[in-house]
Amino acid sequence: MAKPYERPDKQKKNKKGATKGSGGKRRRGLAGKGPTPKAEDRVYHSAHKRKLERQRRDQGRHEREQADLVVGRNPVIECLHAKVPAEALIIAHGTGHDDRLSEAVLMANTRQIPVHEVPRRDLDNMTGNTLHQGIGLKIQPYKYADVFDLIAQVNERGENGMFVVLDNITDPRNLGAVIRSTAAFGGHGVIIPERRSAQVTGVAWRTSAGTAARLPVARATNLTRTIKEFKDNGYMVVGLDAGGEHTLDTFNGATDPVVIVVGSEGKGISRLVRENCDVIMSIPTADWVESLNASVAAGVVLSEFARQRRTS
Repeated sequence: MAKPYERPDKQKKNKKGATKGSGGKRRRGLAGKGPTPKAEDRVYHSAHKRKLERQRRDQGRHEREQADLVVGRNPVIECLHAKVPAEALIIAHGTGHDDRLSEAVLMANTRQIPVHEVPRRDLDNMTGNTLHQGIGLKIQPYKYADVFDLIAQVNERGENGMFVVLDNITDPRNLGAVIRSTAAFGGHGVIIPERRSAQVTGVAWRTSAGTAARLPVARATNLTRTIKEFKDNGYMVVGLDAGGEHTLDTFNGATDPVVIVVGSEGKGISRLVRENCDVIMSIPTADWVESLNASVAAGVVLSEFARQRRTS
């Protein structure tokens, strides 16, 4: 009987001897891969996304804390008149001299602010455009106060505190005007959110007419928690909003420690902040006027509260 066909290259297995090995592949596959990376280091994990968001937030905070550059001849002169803390006056080479430029240099020399002349291209790069009129003023980063320190300082002096909290205010001119009104009517400070809010920049400095140097401004990471802290310290929280149960004509609690919460003209006060207010108060106006600008509304209420405190 004929044998079955076998391929000549086929290797017969030797049941008694050693078989062909894997070359160590299995052994390497069984080897450990090291410690498991942290959740925030794994690109597919939600913790990694939170880490990136935290880094972006920290970078944004760092950028906000960098020195601010105010440009333009009139804005620079206004800042110098307001005695805004400045690091340097920057003038581009070839800038035409006039009375305003001479006045800016004279005030800078009087206040011992260094005057630097730089190529025009350098000033273009600093500002991101060419609309600087050849002059810029480098403003020092504003030093914000701590909310808890402000409350403690007022308590130590035995005074009835009056603070303004700004919610959804993104225009630095409104912030500067509120700072000025708060200082004028005997307020003790202004509190702003740390994010999504106008900060004390050169524009706010100018609008405050220099009062930002004397009235403390604090930043809060969470307005709702900050308002609860005021309430725990005996403050009445008054939110300004149209259609409130009280009006400025009928409210007479300004002689006690009080916090005035002002929202933006469009969005108003945030829902959670509103829910934590003790009183929602409106300002009587003519029927055909929709609403008041935030800084104007704050000034009206501060003026009335100051009057009640003077006559009490």
